[in-house]
Amino acid sequence: MKKIVLAYSGGLDTSCAIKWLEDKGYHVIALIADVGQNENFEAIEKRALATGAKKVYVLDLKKEFVEDYVFAALKAGAVYERKYFLATALSRPIIAKYQVEIAHKEKADALAHGCTGKGNDQVRFEVTAKILDPKLENIAPVRIWEFKTREQEIDYAKAKGIPIDVTKKKPYSIDKNVYGMSIEAGVLEDPWVEPPEDIYQMTVSPQKAPATPGYVEIEFKKGIPKRIDGKAYSGVELLFQLNALGGAHGVGRVDMVENRLVGIKSREIYECPSGTILTTAHQELEALVLDRETMHYKQGISLKYAELIYYGLWETPLKKQLDAYIEKTQEHLSGTIRLKLYKGNCMVVGRKSKFSRYKEELATYGEKDVFDQKLSEGFIKVWGMPF
Repeated sequence: MKKIVLAYSGGLDTSCAIKWLEDKGYHVIALIADVGQNENFEAIEKRALATGAKKVYVLDLKKEFVEDYVFAALKAGAVYERKYFLATALSRPIIAKYQVEIAHKEKADALAHGCTGKGNDQVRFEVTAKILDPKLENIAPVRIWEFKTREQEIDYAKAKGIPIDVTKKKPYSIDKNVYGMSIEAGVLEDPWVEPPEDIYQMTVSPQKAPATPGYVEIEFKKGIPKRIDGKAYSGVELLFQLNALGGAHGVGRVDMVENRLVGIKSREIYECPSGTILTTAHQELEALVLDRETMHYKQGISLKYAELIYYGLWETPLKKQLDAYIEKTQEHLSGTIRLKLYKGNCMVVGRKSKFSRYKEELATYGEKDVFDQKLSEGFIKVWGMPF
């Protein structure tokens, strides 16, 4: 029997995939990656074994995921199509990395995932794996099996005695980690339909959020968030804290139609309290600290970096080259941003840094003004002269 390492979540697709691969003659080794989804991994491990996996790895990847992936994207300012903070996309290359490592350890011949043939995750898993080890075969059961709908998968799971949590009434596909959650399928496939309130897990409805705003101060050091309201946290703890705080105020809901890599448009729902808060704060600190030319140029880098993550190109030379540039821009990005959270809104209300380029004596219209306005006449003439 060929050994195959399956990226296993315990959801409908990967649960069916274990049994389907077993029926095809594969010796299935399941990899369960803890990237902060706060699930019962012992139960998921038992489910994998009960479904037919011959061996299960449960790896705690939270620290590495946050410090090497999430914070890299945060420093880059990576937001896909101005809305998506890339929580799911960021988790795929680290999972694929450890799939390859386990394949080497177990002397496996192939890798598998539960991604569909028209999604982005299939690309992220397979391209990452191919870069790390081109010899490993990639199998995508959902692309080639006989089931055409999630309802048919549910029927298959019931017929095979596979334990699942999905029902035909709630056929949503959900992916969650410490940085956020993505939700798709079911009634969400109609972009005219308002998302049902029961799909949300990380945020309360803004209508039911507190009538009193919440304030939070985020302190950064070289572009990395270190403290909340003066208290130091590890990267993982910091994200959990901000998810709870932002979620309580209804902050972090995203409803978007996005352009998938394979060429189709898709309606996606995201919950990203920590991503919303941190990105808002980080961008504001850059506005305070970076010079104009660097800030404007970096906006294009941010867009490209987001595309590289979304397109599954994390391990490519260009991404690593951009990392070097981004690190340089973050050298003086230390300071504190104060935000106001109120009924789904995240607003900057204060900012300070010892590296601030804001000079009150130049900006003020009061008595402290030292800006020589007479110089502007000559500046305007020279500036407009070429035209």
